[in-house]
Amino acid sequence: QVQLVESGGGLVQAGDSLRLSCTASGRTWSNYAMAWFRQAPGKEREFVAAISWGGSTYYADSVKGRFSISRDNGRNTVWLQMNGLKPEDTAVYCCAARSDYGVPTREPLYDYWGQGTQVTVSS
Repeated sequence: QVQLVESGGGLVQAGDSLRLSCTASGRTWSNYAMAWFRQAPGKEREFVAAISWGGSTYYADSVKGRFSISRDNGRNTVWLQMNGLKPEDTAVYCCAARSDYGVPTREPLYDYWGQGTQVTVSS
């Protein structure tokens, strides 16, 4: 089992930045793909960004150029740096881990999930 705990959410103004963190505990996770998903009120959860064990990154078109995902396997932590935040980025952000090969963008292909952290961007 892998436990994931997110932190770093908050209330910010449009144009501001936030950095979310996700720390893993439990089983060795260094070979897991990690991802961030988000769910806005009344909407389905959507893919935001993902990173392979080796550091290859993938982004949703809506955040490309503004968000950056990174990880430190030795610290069991993955980050999501969010710059140029917009009101439409308001959502609960969850990190996820996949215990198999590949770095998918589809939610069902991730095995472990955190509880999420709220990000609210005011206009």
